Amino acid sequence: MSDATDTYQGFKSGFIAITGAPNVGKSTLLNTMIGQKISITSEKPQTTRNRIAGIAHREGAQLIFLDTPGIHLTNKTFNQKMVDVAFSAIDDVDLLLLVADAARPDKKSEKIILERLQQNRKRPVLLALNKIDRVSKPELLPLIDKWQKSYPFEAIYPVSALEGTQVKDMLAALEGLLPEGPPYYPPDMITDLREEFILSEIIREKAFQLTEEEIPFSTAVAIDMIEEDAEINLVYVYAKIHVERDSQKKILIGKNGSKIREIGKAARIEMKRLMGMPVYLKLFIRVEKNWSRDARAMRRLGY
Repeated sequence: MSDATDTYQGFKSGFIAITGAPNVGKSTLLNTMIGQKISITSEKPQTTRNRIAGIAHREGAQLIFLDTPGIHLTNKTFNQKMVDVAFSAIDDVDLLLLVADAARPDKKSEKIILERLQQNRKRPVLLALNKIDRVSKPELLPLIDKWQKSYPFEAIYPVSALEGTQVKDMLAALEGLLPEGPPYYPPDMITDLREEFILSEIIREKAFQLTEEEIPFSTAVAIDMIEEDAEINLVYVYAKIHVERDSQKKILIGKNGSKIREIGKAARIEMKRLMGMPVYLKLFIRVEKNWSRDARAMRRLGY
């Protein structure tokens, strides 16, 4: 009788943390590697707040990605919590994928990350130089050389997460660095996120994209109810958007309710695509003063 491990001989699997400074395109890269959107994206920094697992299934491997918040220097309670989440992911995985912005380097954040990597060289690190669609080739070569001198990366891949440039080659390189092991998830599963979390993230993304600069950092979304009515082929979703000030609530509502309707419409379109049926979405806005500085409120809202 053969050993059970023989079943997966030659198969590779493992956990890969996607780390980097804020706004370098980590979530966009994750969505491109998975082939489906599971992590919210925005031009505004600090979009990702939780470790999000996305699973790439390949013929001989299963790559399990953790998308982490952007690492940066901060003295704010909420932002420090996000940085702690990112650093804990670095310590828990088989492999690191460091993402850097080729067009707009964040030198302070990159310094923090490189110092942390130097302290712990137990796992391989691959570098993705993202957004190469925004830089010229003459600019790219010195940048690659600079990064090669900064840390002993397993490989450096200039990529464009938005256009998919070199992403397949990078996936193959990541697969080659993983240990042998069994698949941890079934082949039709691309994330371990709960439905409530995914829907709340869709709403938060639309609020990010459709409001002013002050709003995104002060919003959290909680799903109160999801109920499917199979007879009329409709899903009911009720959710609260939490903000910290009355002025933020007014911005989210907009003139005569125009902004909240716009957010709801955009969220419904994406929810329908995700759930495969029309969605009735009811949004409420709640002011919870200084929730992002209150540890108990942060835990209650899932942070």
